[in-house]
Amino acid sequence: MAKKSMVNREVKRAKLVARDAAKRAALKTVIKNQELPMEERFKATIKLAELPRNGSAVRLHNRCQLTGRPHAYYRKLKLSRIMLRDLASFGQIPGMVKSSW
Repeated sequence: MAKKSMVNREVKRAKLVARDAAKRAALKTVIKNQELPMEERFKATIKLAELPRNGSAVRLHNRCQLTGRPHAYYRKLKLSRIMLRDLASFGQIPGMVKSSW
């Protein structure tokens, strides 16, 4: 089980990313537009740098929905390998059976 503070930090980051996504996208389009004057693009770069760093989507990290474990994460199921195996063993995931031979 991951620390509650780490899970809460990721939730906070996800909220910041969702809040700032439109603003970041608008600033990035201004920065990439070569037809605008250099001063205007530079001002947009400064405004982008002033936004909180945790609002960037790169800062997000995938975590297991049940335990908060950050490693060995399956994106399709949003679970870690440990919880995936436990749930598969108990028959909780449709169509998945723990193999044995």
